[in-house]
Amino acid sequence: MKKAIHWLDEYFEEFLMVLFLAAMTIIMGIQVFSRYILGISLSWSEEITRYLFIWSAFLSVSLCTKKCISIKIDQFIQLFPKRGKSLFKLLNLTIEFIFFVYLIPFSFIYLRSTVESGQVSPAMGLPMYYVQSAPFICFIITAFRIAQRWVGEWKMVLNKENKSLEEGNIASVIEEAVLEDTYREKELAEELEDIQNVTKDRKEK
Repeated sequence: MKKAIHWLDEYFEEFLMVLFLAAMTIIMGIQVFSRYILGISLSWSEEITRYLFIWSAFLSVSLCTKKCISIKIDQFIQLFPKRGKSLFKLLNLTIEFIFFVYLIPFSFIYLRSTVESGQVSPAMGLPMYYVQSAPFICFIITAFRIAQRWVGEWKMVLNKENKSLEEGNIASVIEEAVLEDTYREKELAEELEDIQNVTKDRKEK
């Protein structure tokens, strides 16, 4: 049970987003095959793909919150020591938490109005509350992820946690990839310069 809970905590958003991406790829592949090979255009493929994309977009908010990779300018915060950074992050996370908690009731009202209206999608006849539930559910998940990060940053302030929450996440992986690409570009530039020098020497001879 603990392993299952840990797995959900670590990979819940990633699993769903990969699943949705795979489904979108397969569905649009079938649509392309049907249209250009069989000469039949599916009426429901673009609609279901659009709805899966909407769900993926809202889930990405929670994923970015969990992985600490939301867009930000942190040059000022980087000037402070570890505890100072955590204090600023606590303030930021508190504002984010209030914002998403504020949005949850409104997204629920929106969802309830969709359920009461009985609205369905034009092509598939799918109840639209399946789609409109995305903001409500994902805002709750995002608020939970913010609360998790808030607790982690509070431990940093109290010196109960020595490892930064941003170590080992997607942001650091991207940074390492950028550094690797920069190093590779430098190597390629040096190789190109060597080739040009060899070519120049041959022409002079």
